[in-house]
Amino acid sequence: MSKAEMLTAAAKDSASNIFNADKVAHEPANENAIAYFQCGAAQRPRAVEFALKRALDIIVSATALLILAPALILIAVLIRVESKGSPLFSQLRWGKDGKKIKIYKFRSMRAEAGDPTGVRQTVKNDPRVTRLGAFLRKTNLDEIPQLYNVLRGDMSLVGPRCHAVGMLAGGMLYEELVPEYHRRHVMRPGLTGLAQMRGLRGPTDRASKARARIHADLYYIENFSFMLDLLILVGTLRSELTRGQGF
Repeated sequence: MSKAEMLTAAAKDSASNIFNADKVAHEPANENAIAYFQCGAAQRPRAVEFALKRALDIIVSATALLILAPALILIAVLIRVESKGSPLFSQLRWGKDGKKIKIYKFRSMRAEAGDPTGVRQTVKNDPRVTRLGAFLRKTNLDEIPQLYNVLRGDMSLVGPRCHAVGMLAGGMLYEELVPEYHRRHVMRPGLTGLAQMRGLRGPTDRASKARARIHADLYYIENFSFMLDLLILVGTLRSELTRGQGF
């Protein structure tokens, strides 16, 4: 099968199911999708799409950081008043092309109880989380400092979620659970993504839930377009305003 035929087949297999988690997100990547990733240059969308994506990242992240600066300072002060330690929390995570990047978040746990490796995932009613931290996680305000990562080019507004190196899913390393796991790293990780917009978030204590997220990430990469990014951003805002579920 030629590269063009593979691309066409992959597109037909997934067309019209972009936001349908029940039909797509819980299914393994099909043979056409896997072949797509083996097509070399064909796995990367047109340069103009990437240029538009990067331009949006820079404009939105820079504007948001300027507008939200007073709120960011207030949150940092409140975190410091509630518990000792830096208001910011940094962690090593997977970046584009499998490179390791340092991302920043507002600290939502007691400084001495946090896990900088990210291997120990947060659970509901986690005793390590502070009262303010619980609010920040519920509203996803703890993620705002990652706009700096977006501005500097480590991350994007939309993409596969940024996972901690060595993160476990269903008691296993993601790489062991999903053999094609690292294919999600051909693009910059995102503040949000198709999986999150579909509601596939929270602890990955079940293997099926973890696989669903990765398959949604692979679907996004296969079908990436600037318009899809816009749809995911709008869908994420709508989802967070109506049923935010972080903890």
